[in-house]
This record gives sequence, C-alpha cells and structure tokens, in this order.
Amino acid sequence: MAAPNMLHLDPARIGAGSAPTADPTSSECAPGAADDLLAADEAAAQATLFKALSDPTRLRLLRYVAASPQGTACACHLPDALGISQPTLSHHMKKLVEAGLVTREQRGRWAHYTLNDATLARARAALSAQP
Repeated sequence: MAAPNMLHLDPARIGAGSAPTADPTSSECAPGAADDLLAADEAAAQATLFKALSDPTRLRLLRYVAASPQGTACACHLPDALGISQPTLSHHMKKLVEAGLVTREQRGRWAHYTLNDATLARARAALSAQP
C-alpha cells in the first residue's frame, strides 16, 4: 500500500514508459488557479506581443518613442540615437507595428511612430493576476 502524499505508481503501467505522477488528492498538492485558461487565440496574440518585446533593440526603440516629445518619434532620428542602421530600424519597427505596440504614420519622406497605449495595457493585464 502506498504511503499518503506520495507519487502514485500504477502497477499496470510500470515498464510501459509512463512516469510517476503527483497524486492530485494529496494535501501537499497545490490547488489550481480559479480562473479559466487563457483562450488559444488570445494566447497566440499575447505570444506575438511578448515576442516583439523580447528583443533588446525593440525595447530600446519603445523606450525612445515613449520618451519622445508628444509621444511620437521620427524615423530620421532613431538610427543615430540607437546606433543601428536604417534597414535594422525598419526590421524592428515592422515587428513593433505588427505586434500593435506602435502605430506608424507616414509624414512626407519619414515615418513617425507613436506608442499604442491600449496594447501596452493589454500586456500589463496579461501579466496581472487580476482579471
């Protein structure tokens, strides 16, 4: 007889490649979250958002745009400010726009980027334990 609060080994599955599992009725088993799991489509959207945030250059770009007067930065200033080339800037800004973190507005020859506060609020909410 197995001792309480121990791993449950199913004798019928021993040797069949199964790993021991924790006994969910054990008093040592932590309860699951009261909330439902994140919906698959929302999880995919959040993953895109957090992938965009996972790059140091993109984080620096977001910070630069956020700190810019009026919350908008012209692409003409970004390469020199961050020490990156124009093609590198274009690549990273495209990822930020696709993730919805910034909006892009063409003004003559230059693109201007503005932080999307609603998307940043969604990112904060996704990390929050509050519904």
